[in-house]
Amino acid sequence: MARKFLYFIAVCIVLVIVGSIALTIWSREATEIAFVPRGEFVEQDPLAVNAYQDPQMWYSRPGLGTGDPARYQPAIAETAPDPAARTPSPDAPAAEQSLDRNDPLATTGSVTGEPADPQALPEFAVFFVPPTSYIQAGGDWNAALGDATTDNRARLFLRGLASPFNRADEIWAPKYRQAAAGAFLTDRPEAQQAIDAAYADVAQAFDYFLDSIAADKPIVLAGHSQGASHILRLLQEKVAGTPVAERVAAVYAPGWPISVEHDLPVLPFPACAAPGQPQCLLAWSAFSDDGDADMIMRRYEATVGYDGEPRGDGPILCVNPITGGTNGTAPASANLGTLVPDDTLSKGELVTGAVPARCGDNGLLYIGDPPELGQGVLPGGNYHVYDIPLFWKNVQEDVIARVRAWATARAS
Repeated sequence: MARKFLYFIAVCIVLVIVGSIALTIWSREATEIAFVPRGEFVEQDPLAVNAYQDPQMWYSRPGLGTGDPARYQPAIAETAPDPAARTPSPDAPAAEQSLDRNDPLATTGSVTGEPADPQALPEFAVFFVPPTSYIQAGGDWNAALGDATTDNRARLFLRGLASPFNRADEIWAPKYRQAAAGAFLTDRPEAQQAIDAAYADVAQAFDYFLDSIAADKPIVLAGHSQGASHILRLLQEKVAGTPVAERVAAVYAPGWPISVEHDLPVLPFPACAAPGQPQCLLAWSAFSDDGDADMIMRRYEATVGYDGEPRGDGPILCVNPITGGTNGTAPASANLGTLVPDDTLSKGELVTGAVPARCGDNGLLYIGDPPELGQGVLPGGNYHVYDIPLFWKNVQEDVIARVRAWATARAS
């Protein structure tokens, strides 16, 4: 398992540095030359109507057991660290395992590691759209299904990004013909065609997901980066104004810019204003306090919002993942657990009190002077690949609180 975690971190480094998406542009001209596909867009054949009945079309879904990457559980110290401390004792033993939902260590009720009663957890289903794992210099505009490199990267990536949702009794993460990383680095019309094609697969997977889960089960929608963008589009085209909207307990879309002025009003749910609030949306993009986001902000300002207007210099939505509400500041002591690799990248551990969180005026999330997390940190102090792992345990607790609040509201 330690070796698998090493692979996960190594893949994150390659994935993000080589082919970063959307917000992770530090040298646009060089990146475009290297990674924007040079050929024409080739329209994809539609998937078979029953394509997503095949378990091989899912990275995560019920029935995959401990091999499901979204069920990954990072190392947990057997002896609880002082929550006020910045890091746990280096002598604290740790256990690492892939877990199913009924393993008591998979349902830790607090940072102390005390097991929670699995029967006390609410039942809910998660639909998680993976980020880009198709990185091919000069390749096609969309990934091909069955590409081993793309699939292996996606599975490893999901171990860090989807695993905070591992208390759900169902987690579904579809394979789809992802838009190439370069599609998010250019304004060429082929890029939008590639993104539309990727979304078509995601939309078909979402329909199958809805048909497969219980009709009254609460739903959590989540994704990161390209995956978050597809989740937001699902909200507009598949959820808004339908009975499905009543079942959505929460939406998690970190790593994708959401304009407070030009995007949020078009979406069917408001930003989460407080912890435990159901039927709301969380999004954030993490930077160190001394980070330089100038190039990213300029790119964001030039893009068009969901209302069809340029986003301009208005703020990006920032829901603080520690406080659970919009904007605000939280000290590192309130961070219940950051997923941090060791110096050799041979294993990972949840470290309490490692990272604070402060929403800046521009809507970016600033994390102080964070611990060393390796080469996955992008130039300009951009912690894009760590948007979720930085707050792994807080996100896990946040999901449960919002699903419980949804259930309470429906029962009253």
